[in-house]
Amino acid sequence: MNAGLHELPLIFFTVLAQSAVGAFLVFTFVLLQSQNDKSRRYIHRVMFVVLVLLGLGFVASILHLGSPLRAFNSLNRVGASMLSNEIASGAVFFVLAGLYWLIAILDKMPAALGKLWLIVTSVVGLVFMYMMAHVYFLATVPTWHSALTPLAFYLTVVVGGLALGYALLEPNSAKTYHLSWVKGLYAIGVLLIAICVVYQGASLGQIHSSVQQAAALVPDYAPMMVLRLCLLGIAAVLLAKSKNAAVLLLAVVLTFAGELIGRTLFYGLHMTVGMAVGG
Repeated sequence: MNAGLHELPLIFFTVLAQSAVGAFLVFTFVLLQSQNDKSRRYIHRVMFVVLVLLGLGFVASILHLGSPLRAFNSLNRVGASMLSNEIASGAVFFVLAGLYWLIAILDKMPAALGKLWLIVTSVVGLVFMYMMAHVYFLATVPTWHSALTPLAFYLTVVVGGLALGYALLEPNSAKTYHLSWVKGLYAIGVLLIAICVVYQGASLGQIHSSVQQAAALVPDYAPMMVLRLCLLGIAAVLLAKSKNAAVLLLAVVLTFAGELIGRTLFYGLHMTVGMAVGG
């Protein structure tokens, strides 16, 4: 577990950004449906929480880079570098989402433009997630160079976004929408995470370089992943059984904790190709 803690800023950036994008997609789905004015005002108020979490994620990424100037320098290779593409698409998503919220909270957003804006912003968010996942899809890092890497990132978008979106939107007393579908999708997301965990755990013993064994990088992989799945499982039960705002908040905390554990182990598995790789 300790092996991945040196990348703590990136751990928080990826989990928070992915969860925020997932939640924004839930908000978009709800807002594209017809809402009464009171419900819409509530939705726009709580959307601020999503933006705050996204902002905290970007602060964490800047801490990793060392200074805001390095973030700007990273944009020099947009189109040629996945890292540059990630930063650019993330910045565009943040700006679009922030401007939408500001105009909407001031009640100045025309209905038709608002729906188009939400759709465009959501598409940019998905592009951001694609770029983020493929930053780590590196042939020189055998533990990351598999379909499990983008899948793990996308599943954080699912479980983190669904938990956060549900916790923020369900307490809306004026709502005309139904979110029962969130519970089922969340459970499916947890099941897929469990399958990925088992598959990855079984395959680690087959990955090595001339100087490193992948399994030796994270000796506590099994107990920490069991803890992660337990946290996600408890969160799934809380989301399914309760509509109490405090309980739903606890489900979000448990989800974030589980995904932070998973992401820490992910960074702990970093190893480069040596003189040979077996697999």
